Amino acid sequence: MSIVTEVVAAQSELALTHFSSIFQFETDCWDVHHALTTGNPDFVLLDVRGPDHFAAGHIPGAQHLPHGKIIEMKLAHYPSDTIFVTYCAGPHCNGAARAAIRLARLGRPVKVMPGGITGWLDEGFVLETRVQD
Repeated sequence: MSIVTEVVAAQSELALTHFSSIFQFETDCWDVHHALTTGNPDFVLLDVRGPDHFAAGHIPGAQHLPHGKIIEMKLAHYPSDTIFVTYCAGPHCNGAARAAIRLARLGRPVKVMPGGITGWLDEGFVLETRVQD
């Protein structure tokens, strides 16, 4: 018996429930890229890093809103059912989760893109360096 099998795997029904529920909370870089490039972004992509990191390179189409500045006033122009997808530097950064918490506390639907910039680049996708007006 290995460390892997020392704890018995969940029953299939429980595993199905668990793994299916992850998609309610997360999305990945590939799915975001596909939605953005096919002209079907039915969400707002938020780069929640600081302004210097955003200016150095961000996902094309992302809006910049650092996680510490997420307040209702900054979201007022979005309909209440707008889905936000947050990202930060990558899996080593918890900024996307912090932003998701703030959005959820404001009653906004939210998912995180855990790969962040690191995952985006790992997929071979490009960054934009133009700063928003």
